[in-house]
Amino acid sequence: MAMTDLLSADDIKKAVGAFAAAESFNHKKFFEMVGLKKKSQDDVKKVFHILDKDRSGFIEEDELKSVLKGFTPDARDLSDKETKELLAAGDKDGDGKIGVDGM
Repeated sequence: MAMTDLLSADDIKKAVGAFAAAESFNHKKFFEMVGLKKKSQDDVKKVFHILDKDRSGFIEEDELKSVLKGFTPDARDLSDKETKELLAAGDKDGDGKIGVDGM
C-alpha cells in the first residue's frame, strides 16, 4: 500500500513543501495538512504501518528521522532536534519509540 492510497498526493506535496526548510517541521501542522487528522483510526494505523519500515510494530528514532520520506521519497530528513521533538510528542510510555497509539 502506498501513502497516496490513503492521502491526497497534492496534500502530501503541499505539506512536505511547507516544511522543506531545516528546523521548520511541526508535526501537528504537518499531520493536519496531509489530511491525517480527518482520517479514521483504521486509516491512521495503515499510515503507521507504512512508516514502520522494519515492521517492528513501532516507529523508532531512525525511522522518525526519515518520516517525511515515508510520505514522498524526495522529502528531506528531519534534523536531530526535530526528530527528538517528534519522538517526545509520540512516545507515550517513554520507551524511546512510538507505538500505533502515539499517532
